[in-house]
Amino acid sequence: MTYTAKDFSDLIGMQGFSDTLLKNHFTLYQGYVTNTNKLMDLLAVMLREDKMGSPQYAELKRRMGFEFNGMRLHEYYFENLGGTGPLLHRAGQLGKKLAEDFGSYENWERDFKGTGMIRGIGWAILYQDNETRKLFNQWINEHETGHPAGCIPVLVMDVFEHAYIVDYGLKRVDYIEGFFKNINWRVVEGRLK
Repeated sequence: MTYTAKDFSDLIGMQGFSDTLLKNHFTLYQGYVTNTNKLMDLLAVMLREDKMGSPQYAELKRRMGFEFNGMRLHEYYFENLGGTGPLLHRAGQLGKKLAEDFGSYENWERDFKGTGMIRGIGWAILYQDNETRKLFNQWINEHETGHPAGCIPVLVMDVFEHAYIVDYGLKRVDYIEGFFKNINWRVVEGRLK
């Protein structure tokens, strides 16, 4: 199977995100798609050649998680952008679930923003546990490290510097506010199970 980069050009012109920032970010995403495909091809060749016990095979398998998750997390991120403001339907499915699991929408938002402000590079992700359906916010280092097993990403925020430094410098808090102004809540709610 070959992966194809999705087209997120409809986000160009989004308030709070310059065209330069978005185009750079799309190029980075394209690199993850390209590298995922290259790794899959290399691993298929090594399998055919019975090289599964080699250090090269092991390292490519490890790298696959980084490249694949880099591709997929960027897709979740871009897909949950393009909205026009705050969650207006707090009485809807998502609003009720956030209030149920965090005590209130405001508690969830403070926790999510706080998660996004954790020092370092990574991702802030609102997950839903497949088994209990409970929502919780999680910090993810790199792309392949720290994902809770059996959980669905519901809202994904990229907090690597490439996601904001062109427009916001080191002011991550301002980027997070810009992110919140552009969440596509319909997409986020559609990810709930």
